[in-house]
Amino acid sequence: MRKFFLLIIATSLFNTSCQQENDSDFVLVKCNAFYNRVSKIYKKTIPLADFYIGKYEVTQKEWIKVMGNNPSNFKGDNLPVEMVTWYDCVVYCNKRSAIEGLSLYYNIDKTKKDINNKSNLDTMKWMVSINKESNGYRLPTENEWQFASCGGIVSKSFKYSGSDDLNDIGWYWRNAGDIILIGSWKWINIENNNSGTKAIGLKKPNELGIYDMSGNVREWCNNWYSDGEIGVGQYRAWRGGGWIGGEHACIPSYRGKFEPNGKGPDQGFRLCRSYVNNN
Repeated sequence: MRKFFLLIIATSLFNTSCQQENDSDFVLVKCNAFYNRVSKIYKKTIPLADFYIGKYEVTQKEWIKVMGNNPSNFKGDNLPVEMVTWYDCVVYCNKRSAIEGLSLYYNIDKTKKDINNKSNLDTMKWMVSINKESNGYRLPTENEWQFASCGGIVSKSFKYSGSDDLNDIGWYWRNAGDIILIGSWKWINIENNNSGTKAIGLKKPNELGIYDMSGNVREWCNNWYSDGEIGVGQYRAWRGGGWIGGEHACIPSYRGKFEPNGKGPDQGFRLCRSYVNNN
């Protein structure tokens, strides 16, 4: 019996330690009216609840620990995972939530086709719904992502996430290779420059202490890319630009879109969690 209680205590301490370690990689974003001069939603009230968002993009080391594989084109423990579809990301969120004893945010049914998915190129079309009360991992919504990227309620209204100079805080087509490229965007120049993803957290953070929200890899968001009916679309939204992309895509307000089953060497994600006040 004594051994049993010691085991319970040890397990509890282990889980607490893991949770504290995980929490150190997240920022609690306090929400309020969103005031940022460069935002498309400048001076509009955003109905956001407080939430946690990852300080860093999900790394290959984190991915391998949960998924047991590494789909990335550029290999390295501290490089962001890439070549992941939107579906891959929601599966990762659920698996990591289960490992850490959190409730699952996503209900995933691979046997049913989502009638709200209007894409002609997405052959998967899994039925994915959400548990709003879950405390588990998920992808951020576009509004959450943009609010955090712009510095939240302590925003200094920078052009990019944390600076008016993209080179201070982001990896993009000009600086992601051997030398700084000049002139117009050309793929041949990027390819010949040995360009690619960079280890997380090498550049300066934004006002909230979040890294790489401008550049490195494009980051999947939870919602459909749609200007019409909510919950219906052809594409899932992404934000943040990437090492291949131009400066314009690194501006927090820029909206990107991709088929949910799409993937690329500049397509990754970061984690989010809803804030649950237990008081």
